Amino acid sequence: MQIIYEYHDVTASDRLENISKEKLDRLQEKFDFVHRADVFFKTQNRTDDNEQICEIRLSMPGPRLFASTNAKTFEAAISETIRDLEDQLRKQKNKMGAR
Repeated sequence: MQIIYEYHDVTASDRLENISKEKLDRLQEKFDFVHRADVFFKTQNRTDDNEQICEIRLSMPGPRLFASTNAKTFEAAISETIRDLEDQLRKQKNKMGAR
């Protein structure tokens, strides 16, 4: 799977990329039809301390999937975003199998 990383108001980080890649690789093992992921890391001033944002857009046959999470750390945001995408992928796979 091709993974593209973008940073907005955040310094590029090999550690964040490695965490994301590891989780996305596990996701692709379950859902082999995913061929690209665009991962965005952002910060945003908020009153609730959930200033770290991870957004991931997955490309595959059919519609693109997208998930975004705000959290106190990027690690937590990555994990939650991946969980959201896994739920979406499971639904998408069921739709594909129903055809």
